[in-house]
Amino acid sequence: MTKFIALVSSKGGVGKTTIAVNLATALMQFGREVVLVDANLANPNIALHLGSPKLPATLHDALAGTKHIREVAYLHPSGLKVIPASLSWQAHADPEKLHATLLELIGTAELVLMDTATGMGKNTRAALETADESIIVTTPDLPAVTDAIRTSMLCEQTGCNILGIIVNRFAARQEELTIPAIEAMLERPVLGVIPEEEMHRRALALQHPLQYTHPESAAAVEFRKLAARLLGQNYQPKL
Repeated sequence: MTKFIALVSSKGGVGKTTIAVNLATALMQFGREVVLVDANLANPNIALHLGSPKLPATLHDALAGTKHIREVAYLHPSGLKVIPASLSWQAHADPEKLHATLLELIGTAELVLMDTATGMGKNTRAALETADESIIVTTPDLPAVTDAIRTSMLCEQTGCNILGIIVNRFAARQEELTIPAIEAMLERPVLGVIPEEEMHRRALALQHPLQYTHPESAAAVEFRKLAARLLGQNYQPKL
């Protein structure tokens, strides 16, 4: 059975694509069949993160009906299966076709992880209407958490079950919100806390997942903990 999980945020700049790439890679490392989909039709970023800005076919072609969605899947050197969206400013796609097109992935993987569009528009709604579950991504600052509350409301409106929250770029600074405070504001559990560290930028420069380039970094370990929690498994990192 294929499960669709949407990573969502109504605020840009919280690192949702970085979370999507590395969580998908971590889930794959636990032996799961995973497909990562860039469901952000207007401002996709996964192809940039993974070093493939120019591709012969993308999700946009599947939405246009010129390709089947399985024909626009690519295999990253890390082993991750990816369905990117077009980076061309000339590319256009109808968000209303996203739901039916994504459902054609049923049976191709255990988990389809979707990096959704920022905001609360048609693109995001279409992804949430497809998803079985959603995870809200935020950073530990008041504007981002306030936006996360709105994202939570959108998930509820579309009937998409919210698994919880991922707090990204956590540095435990005095001015940041604490994890208990974020849980209290959102009334949802924090599933994972990804620390702010230089390795994120290095991995992005190398155009590979952090799990692939710096597997022993603090953030990579947290991604594996998060993946294990989502899968209901125990994970004990090496000391």
